[in-house]
Amino acid sequence: MDSAGFEPVRVTTEFDQAMELISNSGNDPVFITGSAGTGKSTLLKLFTDYTDRKMVCLAPTGVAALHAGGQTIHSFFGFPPSLLVPGEFKIWKNKRIIRKLDLIVIDEISMVRADLMDAMDHFLKVVRKSESHFGGVKMVFFGDLYQLPPIVSGVAAANYFNTEYESPYFFSARVFERECRLHQFELTEVFRQKDRKLVELLDRIRTNTADFDDLEFINSRVDPSFDSPDWCVTLAARNATVNAINQLRLSQLEGDPVLYNAKVKGKFPPNAFPADSVLSLKSGAQVIFLRNSPDHQFVNGTLGRVVEVHEDHILVRLKDGLHEDKVIEVEPFKWDMTEYEYDSKENKLKTRTKGEFVQYPLKLAWALTIHKAQGKTFENVFIDLSGGGAFETGQAYVALSRCKTLEGIVLKRDIKPSDIKIDPLIAEFLGYAV
Repeated sequence: MDSAGFEPVRVTTEFDQAMELISNSGNDPVFITGSAGTGKSTLLKLFTDYTDRKMVCLAPTGVAALHAGGQTIHSFFGFPPSLLVPGEFKIWKNKRIIRKLDLIVIDEISMVRADLMDAMDHFLKVVRKSESHFGGVKMVFFGDLYQLPPIVSGVAAANYFNTEYESPYFFSARVFERECRLHQFELTEVFRQKDRKLVELLDRIRTNTADFDDLEFINSRVDPSFDSPDWCVTLAARNATVNAINQLRLSQLEGDPVLYNAKVKGKFPPNAFPADSVLSLKSGAQVIFLRNSPDHQFVNGTLGRVVEVHEDHILVRLKDGLHEDKVIEVEPFKWDMTEYEYDSKENKLKTRTKGEFVQYPLKLAWALTIHKAQGKTFENVFIDLSGGGAFETGQAYVALSRCKTLEGIVLKRDIKPSDIKIDPLIAEFLGYAV
């Protein structure tokens, strides 16, 4: 779904083909990929909503798990937050559920490390008493390897991956080297941008095949003195840059800010908070919505401007194409942190709420980090890669692909070849995957 507004889901031929591959590939794992704006999240939701298999949906981070409507991989399996070596961690959690499982879906697979993949394989084999890969459970992965990379922190972890694996990426796991065939399906129809020239340019930047003419073309959008107008979002690589911009713009508005404190119940770890624990707002603040509205007035990614702030509600003017200039009343929303459980009476896997986070679904949005902007669509962006440039794989590509049109993009400085960080192992893997 496009974050700029509600549109009916269109089931494309590619969606049908991807579903068919999942259905007809036996117990072999399937990797569904595609560039930004090709509908990976939409397809994931369609698949999980309509499959009749006993399944769980997992993700590498708490925020990604919330978006996918599931649980983190570490929480579901009870893994410690450390390097995982098969045989050196306890196998104790969710055994009953795992014995009943047909299918595991993992979102944001690009962030899943090889050791975590092998740990899941080992866990499933032991609990299900099966020598088949992943204990005979069908695995379906969604994500784009050209975007968010796995995190390897510390010298010890880096040394471990240098000696034990070809790379930290999920596809370097031993289970894929010796036991099973990993099927790949790439979604190619881009819904976000309609300009074919821009789509093709973005794809070359994504795969690090852009040439001098491509960079010259995109750098025609450089304007270092650009004064970001209303409804334009500055995208920057670093939190410090984003926080400085948002706090400066907030301080320039009249009056004192109103503070809204989140309410947390049960088990809801801070690193999974989907919104600010303390939200500071004034009338006139530019904000972004952080989840979909039940009454279809806004979606995760809709921009707005605060009109009035009150203790129990906030009035926001929408900016989205469908409800432009409409003022709505926004109330606090509740996010549930869930975990899976098995209902023996109904022979079904169900989710149980273990924690709640209540806060207004808003965030200051004169500026956003490129990381936080992932999955969003904007009409106008000002991309600021100053202060060291892009420092993660795919950052420049993610920033550029947030905007619908070339005309909506303004750059603070040139995009340099050094900003387009691509690991050659990714291109090699995608070239050989089937």
